Amino acid sequence: MAGKLEGRIALVTGASRGIGRTAALEFAKQGAHVIALARTTGALEELDDEIRAVSTNGATLVPADLKDMDGIDRLGGAIYDRFGKLDIFFGNGAILGPISPLGHVMPKDWDDVMTVNVTANWRLLRILDPLLARSEAGRVILMSSGAAWKHKPYWGCYSISKAAIEALGHTYAQEVASTKIKVMMVDPGPLRTDMRASAVPGEDPLTLREPSALAPHLVEMASEDWMETGRLFDFSGSAPKILDFGRPV
Repeated sequence: MAGKLEGRIALVTGASRGIGRTAALEFAKQGAHVIALARTTGALEELDDEIRAVSTNGATLVPADLKDMDGIDRLGGAIYDRFGKLDIFFGNGAILGPISPLGHVMPKDWDDVMTVNVTANWRLLRILDPLLARSEAGRVILMSSGAAWKHKPYWGCYSISKAAIEALGHTYAQEVASTKIKVMMVDPGPLRTDMRASAVPGEDPLTLREPSALAPHLVEMASEDWMETGRLFDFSGSAPKILDFGRPV
């Protein structure tokens, strides 16, 4: 039986662990050929082995740093040369940055967070837009966070970067509203990931859901059947919700 993503080409950033790894595996199980981008070659090779165990479509591994803007631009050309299009872009790669008062954040740390979490996604959208337009059903999923609206003290870098991601996604959705491209932002809520453990070190991870709980919803948003656009998929509560523009204060 064909999967929901059979024959589709999916780029997943931050694919070596956490939500990105889980999504890459689930996309592959559902029939997609996954272009997996992450910094760690060894972790990508392990992911490739797991994908080969569940799918005959294989994967394309891209060991790359999201701070390498020239590399991002080259990626667009490489995808075009090999596939001629892109069906799914899951912009998941991100870094937490310092948990610190804004006045104590070092400029390099600020620049790193904004480069990886925001600028890289804009650069990717910039070079992927013509490839997504060549798809019969281009889908963009950008990973946001409750930090985008909670505005917790000391979380300034990450919070501001995720607010920018939501603005980026909403804006792009409006710009491609007359096309077949659909754009969603996702608030995954607290899941059992390494980033969450770094952000909240005293938390019992066994109280959190695994990234695999979110994965089926990501498959739905990546599928040709998904018609919502310019909205936020909120997975932070007990029941998923689709929201128009942000969440209540």
